Amino acid sequence: MDIFERIKNNRGPLGEHAKEAHGYFTFPKLEGELSNRMMFNGKERLVWSLNNYLGLGNHPDVRKADADAAAEWGMAYPMGARMMSGQTKYHEQLEQELAAFESKEAAYLLNFGYQGMVSAIDALVTRKDVIVYDAESHACILDGVRLHMGKRFVFPHNNIENLEKQLKRATKLTNETGGGILVISEGVFGMSGDQGKLKEIVALKKKYDFRLFVDDAHGFGVLGKTGAGTGEEQGVQDEIDVYFGTFAKSMASIGAFVASTADVINYLQYNMRSQIFAKSLPMPLVIGALKRLDMIRTDPSHKEKLWKIVNALQDGLKNAGFEIGKTQSCVTPVYLNGTIPEATALILDLRENYDIFCSMVVYPVVPKGIILLRLIPTAAHTMEDVVYTIDAFSKIRENLKAGKYNTDKISTTV
Repeated sequence: MDIFERIKNNRGPLGEHAKEAHGYFTFPKLEGELSNRMMFNGKERLVWSLNNYLGLGNHPDVRKADADAAAEWGMAYPMGARMMSGQTKYHEQLEQELAAFESKEAAYLLNFGYQGMVSAIDALVTRKDVIVYDAESHACILDGVRLHMGKRFVFPHNNIENLEKQLKRATKLTNETGGGILVISEGVFGMSGDQGKLKEIVALKKKYDFRLFVDDAHGFGVLGKTGAGTGEEQGVQDEIDVYFGTFAKSMASIGAFVASTADVINYLQYNMRSQIFAKSLPMPLVIGALKRLDMIRTDPSHKEKLWKIVNALQDGLKNAGFEIGKTQSCVTPVYLNGTIPEATALILDLRENYDIFCSMVVYPVVPKGIILLRLIPTAAHTMEDVVYTIDAFSKIRENLKAGKYNTDKISTTV
């Protein structure tokens, strides 16, 4: 069959609903300044869908730093890949400060989190090596694993007993190939909000020879005493061999970094294809990241306010009888039972009649029959926002139970 003909006839599990969903349930436009309240579909909504954890996205000091850097440098400088002509002392400074913040010898600045993770995995392993990874790892990890030419074993989410079984299999194989083992987990899993069992994984190093790679996108800046992330929170930061963080969450920007020993980082600098063949991160983003990192290190008030909102929201939801799973982070999932059409009708009601905007997650991301409403509390939210949201959620839950959202198709009208 012609490729285009196949695409026309098979849109994929999400794409099959694109005609009805596009612009409202998928690819919605949130407009106005980043805040707890923004404009959507012509009305102001209370927004729980932005990973702007510390509220830095619209902080006046951050905006001034971004604007000043753009005025001084423009968006073009430096031109070219860093290996060729895109290196600056500010890129190096940011790497040094990130490494120190994460208690690692060195760090390497990356253009994007997703791209960087895929490329880092590809660079770290050879066909002789074995990757062992958590089943609920983010798509960037899964795509990186797919590039691996050697064996890869998966263990059920946070199942340490099964992880050990996979490590036994991997050890037997690497004894034959002469390769090594790379275990990959996340600091915080972005859908469920629970932390990876890093402490238990690290304990297995006493029995098995492996290196641990942790994607801490949702932990960096918000977990741990200083904000250094999930490793610091669990007291095992020194045992994380390769630490990965992104600027897209707590720093509300673009970019990412990987931190490890000096030898590993030097190797990645010369072997990560996504960076070798990509233009250097523009100067305003680098200067802006330096400012954001400085604020995370020196002003704990943003993190303190965030956690007041997080605790109030999660405790309030649980007290109201909602199922929020095992979250141990800012990510706040609310689990309901229902079909995809019911989910769309519920979201429509929530947005149009209660003026609340939150993300809806359905099959195939979660099992059939489950509706996941994913709330991201931030330092920009208020206690009034929390109270109002819990009350609104209680009402839509009753509507769902009463069958008011029953429909055989995706709802597209209010």
